[in-house]
Amino acid sequence: MNKETLIRWDKKHIWHPFTQMKLWFEEEPTIFIEGRDCFLKDMDGKWYLDGVSSLWVNIHGHKRAEIDEAIKAQLDKLAHSTLLGACNEPSIVLAKKLSSLLCEKLPWGKPLTKIFYSDNGSTAVEIALKMAYQYWINIGIKGKDTFVSLKEGYHGDTIGAVSVGGVELFHEIYKPLLNKAIQAPAPYCYRCELKLNYPSCGLACLKEMEQIIKKNQEKIIAIIVEPLVQCAGGIIVWPQGYLKGLREICNKYEVLLIADEVATGFGRTGKMFACQHEEVTPDILCLSKGITNGYMPLAVTATNDKIFNAFLGELEERKTFYHGHSYTGNPLACAAAIANLEIFEKDKTLESLPPKIELLKEALSEIEKHPHVGDVRQKGMIVGIEIVKDKGTKEPFPWKEQTGWKVVKAARKYGVWLRPLGDIIVLMPPLIISEENLERLLHVIKNCIIEVTL
Repeated sequence: MNKETLIRWDKKHIWHPFTQMKLWFEEEPTIFIEGRDCFLKDMDGKWYLDGVSSLWVNIHGHKRAEIDEAIKAQLDKLAHSTLLGACNEPSIVLAKKLSSLLCEKLPWGKPLTKIFYSDNGSTAVEIALKMAYQYWINIGIKGKDTFVSLKEGYHGDTIGAVSVGGVELFHEIYKPLLNKAIQAPAPYCYRCELKLNYPSCGLACLKEMEQIIKKNQEKIIAIIVEPLVQCAGGIIVWPQGYLKGLREICNKYEVLLIADEVATGFGRTGKMFACQHEEVTPDILCLSKGITNGYMPLAVTATNDKIFNAFLGELEERKTFYHGHSYTGNPLACAAAIANLEIFEKDKTLESLPPKIELLKEALSEIEKHPHVGDVRQKGMIVGIEIVKDKGTKEPFPWKEQTGWKVVKAARKYGVWLRPLGDIIVLMPPLIISEENLERLLHVIKNCIIEVTL
């Protein structure tokens, strides 16, 4: 198929996500046709370094042979069967592997032994919210109907997930449709809502969170957060101790802790799960994105025996969790996930990260000196570079100037593919990126910021 025809059909038929289509119609889109290692190839034959892992999903590179073969082998046997009243082998094997991994990596609380499958991060969160709500009903505690989340938090785009979201740009318009939730101040140190400075603030935002829970304890179902990094809200990296403090608050006031590790899971922060950094085990954990290396849609909501057991009972008690998806536990997706987890073990992916993380840190310290770089935030292999008009006052560039977009479009001229969050340049490359390509990525970003803002 020729490029011109595909572009015409795209503009006639596809409604792209998070995209102002009026502007899309005015541009010539890039059409990717091939992927290898950390690179993507377009229809013109140009290769791009994938600096955002194709929206944070690719861990071990494109066209990974082990995952290709796992999917092909499974396809020769069974493409799909339902988990409603039946089982399939890959879903069972993956559940066992995930449960063992979670028990190994998150041993500080009740083990996360129960796995509920779905197909994307939003549905994993939706399941967690419904599971937490029904848990209290099933054990006979009434009146709990409200979640607590963070401002600038993002948990997906289904109505339940939006209800606990806090990114005004994405969520404001849908407020009349939403469920009950209270938003606490985000630990966004660069733009602190409380007008304080870290560490002299003494984690005042955590104290605000505790006051919210204390005041509303009887109606709080759970606190839901993206541990350590609020990604879609602007790569907001939390100060040390905030996550640990949340766990202590949940224990003190007997509310559940839901950790949304859809973006931070599977090595992105330098450890397999972000919760490991502060030795926290949540009551419910949401995973997706990197679980299949971006090959197939798959998500997991994991929980402990205490919550699971609350749903056991006689049929007439109606304690069943009435939730499911047509593609729950899809064998092809589970086969891809199993192969992906095996690559972590075989290649010692996590063990290879420290020098790359240090390389990032050193290069970012230079980028931070730029007069229009207000803040640089890093946790492991996740980076946010916040571009501002005035470094002294933190004044942002006018929204309509789309400065962040100008930077990433400039980067594309040099063969680097990125997608910003407003004027925050996001770097989240595949974990297997070489140090050479990481240096290239950082060099291009530095030069493009200079090119656009000076």
